[in-house]
Amino acid sequence: MKPVYSAANITLVSIFKNILEGNGINCWIKNEYLSAGIGEIPPIECWPQLCVDDDRYLEAKRIVEGTLSSGNNLGKTWKCASCGEDNEGQFSECWNCGKPRSE
Repeated sequence: MKPVYSAANITLVSIFKNILEGNGINCWIKNEYLSAGIGEIPPIECWPQLCVDDDRYLEAKRIVEGTLSSGNNLGKTWKCASCGEDNEGQFSECWNCGKPRSE
């Protein structure tokens, strides 16, 4: 088990968990409920960590780093080819009609 991503915000870690699972990589969140220990334990030690099996670490790390890089499409809005609805960049499917994003 190796951590590929960690953040103070569980929501961010969960987003990356969904991205990795969408790429067929089994992963889990360590320290998911440890935030209650902040104060007794140093805060950074309580951060949730996204972990993968050792044999998938390099692939998972590449996906996480690629998503975090400035060249990704997460911030760019896109228009659904099916219904014409504007969608925020982090969505891979149209929120209005459910059709997948076409590149």
